[in-house]
Order: sequence, then C-alpha cells, then structure tokens
Amino acid sequence: MEALVCRKHGDPTNPPDSSENSPLSVSTSHPIPNLISPTSVRVRIKSISLNYATYLQVLGKYQEKFPLPFVLGSDYSGVVESVGPNVTKFKIGDRICAHAGVGSFAQYIVAEEHELYGVPDGCDLVAAAAIPVAYGTSHQALVHRANLKSDQVLLVLGAAGGVGLAAVQIGKVRGAIVIAVARGTEKVEFLKSMGVDHAVDLSKGGVIESVKSFLKTKKLKGVDVVYDPVGGKLMKESMKLLNWGAQILVIGFASGEVPVIPANIALVKNWTIHGVYWGNYETNRPGVVEDSLKELLSWLARGLITIYMSRSYKLQEAYLAFLEIKDRKVIGKVMITVDDPKTIPSSRL
Repeated sequence: MEALVCRKHGDPTNPPDSSENSPLSVSTSHPIPNLISPTSVRVRIKSISLNYATYLQVLGKYQEKFPLPFVLGSDYSGVVESVGPNVTKFKIGDRICAHAGVGSFAQYIVAEEHELYGVPDGCDLVAAAAIPVAYGTSHQALVHRANLKSDQVLLVLGAAGGVGLAAVQIGKVRGAIVIAVARGTEKVEFLKSMGVDHAVDLSKGGVIESVKSFLKTKKLKGVDVVYDPVGGKLMKESMKLLNWGAQILVIGFASGEVPVIPANIALVKNWTIHGVYWGNYETNRPGVVEDSLKELLSWLARGLITIYMSRSYKLQEAYLAFLEIKDRKVIGKVMITVDDPKTIPSSRL
C-alpha cells in the first residue's frame, strides 16, 4: 500500500524523495497492517486532516516524538474493511472517523474498535476527518473547560485556522458573542460570512482598539473567554481586554512564542487559565472524548457546524499542504485524500 513515511526530522515542505533534504518519502510497498486483536478493525482510509501538530512532528518540535522512521499520523476518516471476531460496534462497510498519533497517512490503518466513531448519514465522509482533533480540541476547551454560556463574549485568536474556525462555530452554537481575530482581508471577509459578531484584521492594526470599539458600541464590559492557539504578542495584547473572572484557554503557540501570563494580574482579576491538550484527554478522560465527538458529529449531521476545506491534496502532494500551513495560507482545514486501493482479502486472526 501507499504510505507517507517520515525518515528523519526536517522541513516537510521539501518534495518527498526530491533530495537528501526531504524528511518524507512516499512508500508504494508499505505492508498492509493486519488485525492485531479480536477487537481490532482495519479501515480503508478516505481522508486525512492535516494539523499544525503534524507539521511540528516532522520538524521534531512536537511534545510527542515517535521513533524514526514512522508513518505520519493525524485524524482520519474511512470505511471499515475488516473486523476482528469480537468486534460488536462496527461491521464491514461502516463509515468511521478517528485519530491516530502515527499510521494514518496511508491507504489502510488498524485500530481498536473503541478508538473509532461512526459517521452519521448525511455527513460528508471526507469532511468528517477534520472532526476529532480540530473540532474536538475546541469543543473540549469551550464546552468542557470554559463552560461557555449564551451571551458571553468569546475572543478567538487565529480564528481562520483549523482549531480557530472550529472555535468560532462552536461559540455560535453555544450562543456566545464571537469576536474573531485573523490577518488579511480574505480571512476576515470569510469569518464575517461565517456569522461572527466582529472581525479584527491584524494587517490593519492591533486587536485592542478594534475590540474596545466594538464592545463600547454593544455596551459590553469586556471579554469573558479568550481562545488562544497563537500565543506571543497577540495573547499579551488580548489580556488587556479581559473581564474580571475571565477564562483563558491555552491551545497552542503558532506564533512560536509562549506568552507570559502574569500571576499577580490573574490573582487580582480572578482569571482562570486552562491548558487544553486534546491528546491527553484520550488517555485520561476517554469518556469525555467520546461524548464530545458524538455531539460534534451530531451537529455536523444537523448542519449546525460546517467543515470548510481550503484545499485537498494526494499523499504525493503532502509537501504542498505543509507549505500552506507553514506560510499561514490555510482558511479552515487542508486535507489529504487517499486513492481507493485495490480490494484485498479480509484478514482473519
């Protein structure tokens, strides 16, 4: 089968196999994985969601590191191709989505049935690949950690990216007043089309004056929840907009700079600071993850949220997708779609 293999750490925007500088290689003869337990499932992969975390993994800068070489991993969707004898939740032909730390950038993957989530009828199977990490992260942050309420003011930094756009949509589903921050006219106009209450274009100035003007117009005191996948200077500025008792959701540091949140100010203003790392939830609170993803898939089926895919690429073109992420050109999600392989015999344990 075909698989995208990381042979060494380096810049994934170099074309695979083009030179010694490329860390990635497209294998056309990678072994098809076999079922490994009575409750395992083999999935024929349809689509893979490319996340910023995957970019960092190839660079060797992510908090989780895998022994080299490894097949890249991320959230994916596909169709059940084979099941173990004790599998009860799924049958051959069922549509699923899931997340894998490694192994999903391939035509097939094997997972345990408890790791898989059924994709309801009415959901685009390609789009469903974006649900677990990007939407799962934002749902965990806003619903389970911040308990975002109707009419609270939500400030989303990096709002045009994968997790940011997910936060914007979940904020609207929860009835919040959503302020979205992005850079550039195209991204800001897109966010306006998504129904945000106010959009800030960082290419035309800082966040403070624009948000304060909006809050004053709406007779609002300040921001109740800030969702931050960016960090750096932008988070430092945003703290000046927070209400007493506000909540700060630390999602990531796309700016490359970890912000300093003064503990003395947090004390005086009674701020709550939440670290939100979705990968830890899979290990420590699997029931919460399951409930979260089921609700998100239900929202997707009902049209309450929409997966916006800026582009899709083949495995061989993955470097172009990484380039979009590196250059911060992505609006919503960039996806990898996998060609249907030839049918293979169902495996037996």
